[in-house]
Amino acid sequence: MIEDQLKAVIRDIPDFPKPGIVFKDITPLLQHSELVELAVQEFARRLENIEFDVIAGIESRGFLFGFLLAQYMKKPFIPIRKQGKLPYHTVSESYKLEYGQATIEMHEDAFPKGTKVLLHDDLLATGGTVVAASKLIEKVGGSVAGYTFVISLDFLQSAGRLTRFNENIISLVGYQ
Repeated sequence: MIEDQLKAVIRDIPDFPKPGIVFKDITPLLQHSELVELAVQEFARRLENIEFDVIAGIESRGFLFGFLLAQYMKKPFIPIRKQGKLPYHTVSESYKLEYGQATIEMHEDAFPKGTKVLLHDDLLATGGTVVAASKLIEKVGGSVAGYTFVISLDFLQSAGRLTRFNENIISLVGYQ
């Protein structure tokens, strides 16, 4: 089962980025090209009945599998980046963090109005960044067709924050 294979290589980093948090590190996974390929194939299999036009990935780890999945499925890839990192005209969305505020941006011409966007990030935790990215997609006239995550911290129950945009939520590894 792919979940067990992924869990075997995902590393726990205690007290990162602050005390009390156990960070789920996917960088060891990137050293296993066969397992990365299996993960991309599993995402594609689970997406077979979901219609979408493009894949957007959230900076920075969302670029890793988001881009590979876009290439595998022959779809365009859209980067959603931290404020000030994109060179062209952008639209932005700010959101609250536990310790402050952040802003993400996307090119204003990233896709035409009416585009169905699959949104990818490496991990679903509290959902703040993903909700902001979903609002950003809607702001430029797109709609969220679904979500993919390598990891979901299910004990935080954040998937409920996403269902107002779309109920297609796929994660390969869940932690209860």
